[in-house]
Amino acid sequence: MKANNSIVETGLAGNNGKTKKTINVKKSLAKFAVYFFLILVAFTCLLPFYSMMVTSSHANSDIARKLLLVPGREFVENYKRLIDTVPIWRGFANTIFITVSSTVLSLYFSALAGYGFSKYNYKGKNILFMAVLGTMMIPGQLGIIGFFKLMDTFNMLNTYWPIILPSISNAFGIFFMKQMCDSSIPTEILESGRIDGCGELKIFHRLVLPLLMPSLATLGIFSFIGKWNDFLTPMIILFDNELQPLPVMIAMVKSQFSTDFGAMYVGIVISVIPILIFFSIVSKKIISGVTAGALKG
Repeated sequence: MKANNSIVETGLAGNNGKTKKTINVKKSLAKFAVYFFLILVAFTCLLPFYSMMVTSSHANSDIARKLLLVPGREFVENYKRLIDTVPIWRGFANTIFITVSSTVLSLYFSALAGYGFSKYNYKGKNILFMAVLGTMMIPGQLGIIGFFKLMDTFNMLNTYWPIILPSISNAFGIFFMKQMCDSSIPTEILESGRIDGCGELKIFHRLVLPLLMPSLATLGIFSFIGKWNDFLTPMIILFDNELQPLPVMIAMVKSQFSTDFGAMYVGIVISVIPILIFFSIVSKKIISGVTAGALKG
């Protein structure tokens, strides 16, 4: 009997060992599949940037005829033609001024309006909020003629005001910040601020805005990229080439008879770098906010 029991136990131990090995193999295969998929996605995302960098270092003839996979030696020449054709660094400064101003205004007033829709009760609130959401369904291009005439009436053509001021009324930003205020701003915090004698604006600035920082960082990425790449509005509103932002200046890059693709790709490289820097800085705020919320929970 003892011998039989030992044989059974040995068999069970062997089966358990095989089962554990099978489970470990399955886990390893699943982990390999996940990492392979992530590497494939990362490669797909980075491929356009690599292609852009490689193309900017080749001559126009090579860009038109070949599939370019290796960097060339024409980057400096393309850059010289670029700065000879358009004042690219003036356009860079113009774009930074427009984008930073518009993003700051959009974030502040979107947070303020979203907070108002979320935490205050007043007559017609739901109707007003539905009207804000309704504007998201109308393409901005449909109102460009009326917008141009309105700016002409206000004598704002060929200035930055028509490009910056509309950022105050960002329908998506208001909707996004309202949802964030609903989920991440407890009413008890607001009541405690009122008990301590804080005014409504002080409560918003001292209590609400710090709690909304991860959400503001997320919205800031969308606002920054959207305004940085804005092409249609500056092209219609601005007449002076010295006032144009980067996207319009890059479109103006031409050689004697045709588009200078080499110089144009150099301009695109210059325009993409600030977006990558801004995203890398702001994404840390998003991650830190999420981590802090997880630790508090």
